[in-house]
Amino acid sequence: MKDFYFGKSKEEIISKIDHTILKVDCVWEDVKRICDEAKKYKTASVCIPPCFVKKASEYLNGKIPVCTVIGFPNGYMTTEAKVFETSDAVKNGADEIDMVINVSKVKDGEFDYVSKEIKQIRKACEGKILKVIIETCLLSDEEKIKLCHIVSESGADFIKTSTGFSKYGATREDVKILKDNSVGIKVKAAGGIKSVEDAVDFINLGAERLGTSSLLKMME
Repeated sequence: MKDFYFGKSKEEIISKIDHTILKVDCVWEDVKRICDEAKKYKTASVCIPPCFVKKASEYLNGKIPVCTVIGFPNGYMTTEAKVFETSDAVKNGADEIDMVINVSKVKDGEFDYVSKEIKQIRKACEGKILKVIIETCLLSDEEKIKLCHIVSESGADFIKTSTGFSKYGATREDVKILKDNSVGIKVKAAGGIKSVEDAVDFINLGAERLGTSSLLKMME
């Protein structure tokens, strides 16, 4: 790896990466590889499917935080289902939770529902880091700004652009909107990181986490 990329040190970039594998057909060997790479390079976390959380948590033994996803990727499960998923993930050793909001409720204008759901999941996290995925590619700018306010008031730690499973992932414009309209929370850019330059641009725009499965390989 080089020491600097577009003015950022490799350590700074890597320290913001949630090293991710969420492919539908991934197996334990894939997850183990992600864990080994995360340990080697010291990423912020590994982000993995819920069914691997317990095994990965035991394998990593506290060396790297384990992140998992809730209501993924569509977000339209009931709140009760998401709360159970969250409690189960925490019980199995998850250190960070990335939940997907209910975009259907956003489109119906039921913002109180969305707010209450995030707060219930926040409680189920038992103090673990909570990131709220709003799936920016499906939202109007007005909806994005409204959700920035809701997430800022929810007790969550991050607002996150995307699952990476919808129309497209993070864009520079969306990261700027989230950064400019959020208060007291951090921004995670995920999906659409196709180059190291993309990653550095997102960091410069205010993203403090990057969700990516390929950035480490790009930097080698």
